[in-house]
Amino acid sequence: MDQTWKQRASEMIANLHLPAYHAIPDVGLFLEQVTQYINSYLSPIDGAAITGSMISNYVKRGLIASPVKKQYNREQIAQLFFISAAKSVLSLEELQTILQVQQRSYSTGVAYDYFCQELENVLQYVFGIKDTLDTVGVEHSEEKTLLRNTIIAAAHRAYLAACLAYHHAQEKNDAS
Repeated sequence: MDQTWKQRASEMIANLHLPAYHAIPDVGLFLEQVTQYINSYLSPIDGAAITGSMISNYVKRGLIASPVKKQYNREQIAQLFFISAAKSVLSLEELQTILQVQQRSYSTGVAYDYFCQELENVLQYVFGIKDTLDTVGVEHSEEKTLLRNTIIAAAHRAYLAACLAYHHAQEKNDAS
């Protein structure tokens, strides 16, 4: 495989850092602002982009609370970050179950910050930036194992998508 492709992918993943929960705007963002905000952070992850119609569907399905005066708050945006990262490997029902487990176990802020640390940790491992997975957090629970495995599946899916896109582009170049 082209070393330049590997280097570019690794650099993009190495530079991916999600905002901490307290850094997410809580002034109320409109739908288009939410999609731009989330996509600006998750753009290196193939399949993680989110659209306004997707968000509206998540609200209709009860995955996140309805916006107040068409504005989304910090908690909803944090939940949308998780949904965006996990939607490529989980059904809507599975996403809803994981969000419910999280809400019973941790505050949204604690769960989101752990998710961010774990996502960066796993992506760096899957894309070959580091050789081992770090232990994230101090508590070992079934909820954390569920989240880690969801993130591992999503990270592997992102790697496969990036790799296959590279090979598809190579085939197009070879054909022309």
